[in-house]
Amino acid sequence: MQATFRLYALVLLIMSAGIGLILYKHLALGFPLLPDEKKLVWIVEAKIDFIAHGDPINVSFALPPKNPDITFLNEDFASPDYGFSKLELKEGRRAQWSKRIADGPQTSFYRLSIYKNDRMAAIHATDNPHELVEPEFDEVLQTAATALLNQARSKSADTETFTRELIKSLNSESPTQNQSLLINNQSSADEKTSLLVSLLAMEGISARIVSGLYLEGGRRRQSLANFIEVHDGTQWLLFNQDTGNSGLPDNFLIWQRGGQSLLDVVGGTNSRVSFSIIENVQSSRDLVLGDSQDEQAGGIIDFSIYSLPIEQQNAFKMILLLPIGALVVVIMRLLVGIRTSGTFMPILIALALIETTLVAGIIMFLIVVSAGLLIRSYLSYLNLLLVARISAVIIVVITIMASISIISHKLGLSQALTVTFFPLIILAWTIERMSILWEEDGPKEVFIQGAGSLITAIVAYLFMTNHIIEYLSFNFPELMLVNLAFILILGQYTGYRFTELYRFKSLEQQNVSDKS
Repeated sequence: MQATFRLYALVLLIMSAGIGLILYKHLALGFPLLPDEKKLVWIVEAKIDFIAHGDPINVSFALPPKNPDITFLNEDFASPDYGFSKLELKEGRRAQWSKRIADGPQTSFYRLSIYKNDRMAAIHATDNPHELVEPEFDEVLQTAATALLNQARSKSADTETFTRELIKSLNSESPTQNQSLLINNQSSADEKTSLLVSLLAMEGISARIVSGLYLEGGRRRQSLANFIEVHDGTQWLLFNQDTGNSGLPDNFLIWQRGGQSLLDVVGGTNSRVSFSIIENVQSSRDLVLGDSQDEQAGGIIDFSIYSLPIEQQNAFKMILLLPIGALVVVIMRLLVGIRTSGTFMPILIALALIETTLVAGIIMFLIVVSAGLLIRSYLSYLNLLLVARISAVIIVVITIMASISIISHKLGLSQALTVTFFPLIILAWTIERMSILWEEDGPKEVFIQGAGSLITAIVAYLFMTNHIIEYLSFNFPELMLVNLAFILILGQYTGYRFTELYRFKSLEQQNVSDKS
């Protein structure tokens, strides 16, 4: 009883560790669970144009902040013959180009590749609001603003609902006189945003401008769209300044927060910036592996199979399939009740079938084993010792495999050349073992164990060549712990096999007929 308890405790520990590591890699690091999972990768390009007049040039451009739910793949900066620096300032990240003398039209580029990583992380801003500055309006606008604020206050209960009502009032399709005084159809989006910030400041609410881009493929010469971010005393809330809807849209990339300038050009005129956006589709797994900016994911990858040379990685792709084959053998022998020639022989045959393909591999296996058994039956009349007999069988197997390869090459059958992938020593030992079994128990038992080994190998082959299982076994080697837990549990099974239930079915029917 105590041994059983220890076994179940060990199984629970191993399985929890395996499943926990798999979930951690999926939820925290972003590794996909399916091999064909794809993600949209957005490439955003900012083009900065201005006219230089022979003076020293200093260009400062705001860069988007890094958010937990967005992964930055690549950031590229280009401007011929300019010095460049990337600055981390209190106001945010900025790119700076500089040159001693420049004249005529000038162009600089910034390109960013990003994708949404779907990680479980908060994306709200956590900084505190600045001290409020009382806006200045003339008497007429002050009166109109006060009336508009009173109207929004009467229809709201807190900061969030007040902001929403205020935005709805400013975007009303049939504006009142007060609304028309504050905003008109000729007002730009930036002026409208500044007005909202000023009105909220009059109410004692901290607000700031949030600018960003809608991620839509094929967009050219785009400008930043403005949102309003309001602090309710505990957190920042984001609002669409045109609709009043709260929350960050799924396809919106925040570029900057606050009232800082997007672009500053010293020494040039007619400066402007435009954005272009295209989209690509890439494998989610490749994106996670290429995410070198994530220190946590980078540490995991550095101490994993991915850090090995490609040749060793390819070898482990095959090795990590062995636990799947072992689980299949355990199920087929302990639950189904199929007898096999040894425990590992079906797994090794399955590995050979992976290299040779299923049909060709089965045919070559049957030819080699059948021919080996015929020659082994002749060797038994020579009264050789076991070591000499096994060695002779190995040489015979090599001769058979070489003959198959040569004949198939002459006939143009390229698939038969893969006979060399069969494990030589195991084939020789299988022939020897089946020959002894033939002498002791007869040909029927040889056929049963041989067929059982081949059937088990085929089932293992089907699982080991499954696209999803191949992907999971290599990218989530923790799956071996789950396999181990299942094998330990099955090792305690002492009940009837399926084949035994079939054997005793007639006896059960006879008992039922006797009782009736």
